[in-house]
Amino acid sequence: MPELIDLSQEIYHRCTTHPNHPKAMYFPYITHAESLKERKGKSSSTVDMLVMPDHTATHVDAPRHFGIEWDDQGIDSVPLDRFYTEGICLDLSHLEPKTLYGVAEVEKAFEKDNLDIRPNDTVLIYLAHYDRFWGKPEFFSDWPGMAEEVAVYFGEKKISAFGVEAVSPGIIDVSNTEVHQICGRMGITHYEGLVNLDKLLKRGRFRFIAFPLKFLRGSGSPVRAVAVFQD
Repeated sequence: MPELIDLSQEIYHRCTTHPNHPKAMYFPYITHAESLKERKGKSSSTVDMLVMPDHTATHVDAPRHFGIEWDDQGIDSVPLDRFYTEGICLDLSHLEPKTLYGVAEVEKAFEKDNLDIRPNDTVLIYLAHYDRFWGKPEFFSDWPGMAEEVAVYFGEKKISAFGVEAVSPGIIDVSNTEVHQICGRMGITHYEGLVNLDKLLKRGRFRFIAFPLKFLRGSGSPVRAVAVFQD
């Protein structure tokens, strides 16, 4: 049997969103008790209500999110095979919070774990950010961030996407806007809010699956990200 590793955060009331985005709201619409009363005790059902940004918890960005130049490219327009790829995970957990890392650090990580990068890969980057700061204010500010040159490097390698644990891939007001725009120009995207990346280290290649919801012209979507290792 294949081994499945869940890489996704839970979605719940006021769960993780970017500091500039509204919080998710998740609450009962009708409870079993209310339903039983309405149906005079014959049966019951329950339904919950969810209101959230399309960049909630573990999610993928659509090209439309990156700038007005790509406003016609919502998440529903991205081919499904972009979310079903081979994957690798790089270990950059030695980096200090707020470090700006470049291509040299990425290539060292490839060499250290004897990994290669191939067209259409999804490249996940373990920075130990979740381990250090989950549940703390620093989670929203103190991640190591990629320099613009890393996004260019990934684009030139023609990957499908990359993914990080933080709420953004670059450092805000340093490289983050530029990283997003490079993704748009180079035709790649990225995942934010991943978890359990440490469980992928030193295990080589895996199947990466993270399908978005089919939001019409969505600027992104929560995903259930999973790594699959075959026997």
